[in-house]
Amino acid sequence: MKVWWIAGALMAGLAVAAGAFGAHALKARLSTDLLQVFETGVRYQMYHALGLLAVAMASDRWPQLSFNLVGWLMLAGIILFSGSLYALCLTGIRALGAITPLGGVCFLAGWAVMAWKIGRG
Repeated sequence: MKVWWIAGALMAGLAVAAGAFGAHALKARLSTDLLQVFETGVRYQMYHALGLLAVAMASDRWPQLSFNLVGWLMLAGIILFSGSLYALCLTGIRALGAITPLGGVCFLAGWAVMAWKIGRG
């Protein structure tokens, strides 16, 4: 599906931009610990942007299977996991860290659903 090619490419590009922002604009403003948290958000965003591209490839390879749930889970994971880490670093509101595991669950569920669909397909 074209939407997952586009979403993957956009999320990858945004991960590159966030990484550059962290390395240049935030390096002098954040503690080393918070900078590492920000970089974790960037890294997982890129991993799952590539995952969205894998969803697009799987959709092309197995058009009879719907990988939409996988794509939505990965996109939700990026927003919840990486987004909460970015927000925590930029605002200092530690409570935002409570959202991060929900994104991790979305990531895990997305990969599990993808494996299940391909295994059954």
